[in-house]
Amino acid sequence: MTDRPIRTTSDYKFSHALTGPYLPTPGKALGWPFQEMGRWRIDADGEADEWVQGLIEWRREHLIRIGFDDSLYRHPDLVWAQGNFVHVLLMVEDRYFYDPDTGRYTVDRYLDDLETRFGGIDSVLPWYIYPNIGIDDRSQFDLADALPGGVDALKQVVADFHRRGVKVFLPTMPWDNGTREGDRPDWERMADLIAATGADGINGDTYSGVPRAFHVACEARGRPVILQPESTAQAGDHHLSWNLQSWTKRVPDESIPTVIKLKWLEPRHIINIENRWSRSRTNDLQHAFFNGIGYVAWENVFGFVNLITDRDAETLRRVAMVQRRFAPLLVSKDWRPYERTLQFGIFASRFPGEGKTLWTLINRNEFAVAGEQLNVPHVAGTRYYDVWNGTELSPRIEGDRAIIELAIDGRGFGAVLATRGDEPGLAEFLKTMAARAASPLSSFSSAWHAAQQELVEIAPTQPHGTAPEGMIAIPAADFDFKVRGVVIEGYATAGVDIQYPWEADPRRTHRHRIHIPAFAIDKFPVTNAAFKRFLDASNYAPKDGQNFLAHWIDGAPPAGWGNKPVTWVGIEDARAYANWAGKRLCREWEWQYAAQGDDGRLYPWGNDWNPAAVPEPRLARTMPDPADVDAHPAGASPFGVMDLVGNVWEWTDEYRDRHVRGAVLRGGSSYQPQTSHWYFPQAYRLDEHGKYLLMAPAKDRSAGIGFRCAVDL
Repeated sequence: MTDRPIRTTSDYKFSHALTGPYLPTPGKALGWPFQEMGRWRIDADGEADEWVQGLIEWRREHLIRIGFDDSLYRHPDLVWAQGNFVHVLLMVEDRYFYDPDTGRYTVDRYLDDLETRFGGIDSVLPWYIYPNIGIDDRSQFDLADALPGGVDALKQVVADFHRRGVKVFLPTMPWDNGTREGDRPDWERMADLIAATGADGINGDTYSGVPRAFHVACEARGRPVILQPESTAQAGDHHLSWNLQSWTKRVPDESIPTVIKLKWLEPRHIINIENRWSRSRTNDLQHAFFNGIGYVAWENVFGFVNLITDRDAETLRRVAMVQRRFAPLLVSKDWRPYERTLQFGIFASRFPGEGKTLWTLINRNEFAVAGEQLNVPHVAGTRYYDVWNGTELSPRIEGDRAIIELAIDGRGFGAVLATRGDEPGLAEFLKTMAARAASPLSSFSSAWHAAQQELVEIAPTQPHGTAPEGMIAIPAADFDFKVRGVVIEGYATAGVDIQYPWEADPRRTHRHRIHIPAFAIDKFPVTNAAFKRFLDASNYAPKDGQNFLAHWIDGAPPAGWGNKPVTWVGIEDARAYANWAGKRLCREWEWQYAAQGDDGRLYPWGNDWNPAAVPEPRLARTMPDPADVDAHPAGASPFGVMDLVGNVWEWTDEYRDRHVRGAVLRGGSSYQPQTSHWYFPQAYRLDEHGKYLLMAPAKDRSAGIGFRCAVDL
């Protein structure tokens, strides 16, 4: 009976235009002034039943509205994605993945490290395009060819991951419309790459839903794949039928956890939470556990090393152990979030299956909560297990109810299994979990540290006393070295850009008064003609010859290119030339001092941009030919050094940490690819530099990078 004449199954009614990746949380919103300070008064648990009922009704209608078709979720070649919980974006420049000294891919070393630190991964996304794309006109597809060994080597990399049970995604960028144009649509070219390498999925960078055309093109080649957009926030939910996975980001960190919309619509859709800059992963891991979804364990963020802390790594290991063990339950069509709980701040999800049920619990309080947590239906013969801590439970039974008692750490986790039959392998799993639980998560350090970089030494030359021919003497000075990095991402946090020897951590902006001894610097960048003389005299042949002097024809520069700066040389090639010539590469601060003088000017010729001092910028999709090195005398520095800005970038210093090699580039080039802000940014100003990630000469060599040399006086 009810005292209301008009009845409803739920007071919660949700709009069919419900947008964004997250569902509203249960509980009535509070008025001012309690929206924030009074959130503890929201009765989420008391409202949960009606909330769930309202969303069940909304889901039924919404799936009709989007014309949802679940056939791909039932495709036997694609069901693996429903257990893809730990996913990682892998920078191909990572030194754990590729050894530049031996010139070999080291997939096992990379995976062994991840298994040691957080239990390993289910899938990987090798990332070989951004942030270096735009340094020249190589497109996203050209950069796959530029990998050491090309696409054939990438095929072997995929096979190496498969041998370890790891699935492989490859990236595609819809914004890459400013580099060299292809002859077919992106989906056709990606499908060819998938077929050539045997990869398992496509990650759509910046896509809010990867177009179905990618799936159709891959299936036409006999390679059905998982499509995985970076985001779904701006796309209509219709893409759910063919995007079987997705990323989500910026999960709200509120007292009441949120439900991910696409997981609610289709429980077999595994979302991976991505929070690349976070130094504390607890909120994301709790939401992954609560929703039965995955996590992007991303640590090398475009060259910014953001390693997972020891505590978060151990948390991820245990979350993933539970998820992998009970993966079939986590895609149950009868998943129930906000299962009723008995303690404030404890939230649970119920994942029922045939003869068994899993509950995942999270504690949103900062303090531990012990005692009775769940009151659940009980059937005689059911056994209960605390699978988080690896023990069997003895709940209090009252009629047809079981009251389950657990202790959950502050901001901690819990998991309960109820089963009425034999569970093969459960005893061994519980033993493993108990062994891990013997070390509480609080015993692991949550401290985060920026990766420490080291400057690669440059050996001094013999003292020359005076500047050799073709070089300009630069007097000793105490120099105000002020520069900032123009890398696109990373904000201004510790760990981004470069760590000079006098700095405690890498950072974006730098200022230091440094004593620079007298030196001499090449008046012009090294030309093609000069590099040809080096090759003829030394018989130099790089160990990695892929893309070496890619613009030359039959071992010689093209006609008319002798006085243009040599390009398509890696930093190793530049060092070899310098060593042959009795010189060395410039230190970055030497380059800047020679370009700037002692007055802090923004450009070699002064503080105002002078278009006559540099080559005309090229906005087309193909690289311009470099200008002759002496074509713009108005660009001379106070010391008379020429062609410093706007023709080709120049190699200077290299920095290394355990995972990343990065070169500092100076001067910028005349190539300015359009249509996207994601291309490698220019740095014409003398108080700016570029950081270029290094992998191997094959990929590092570029039509946009040259060099000049220095000697000690």
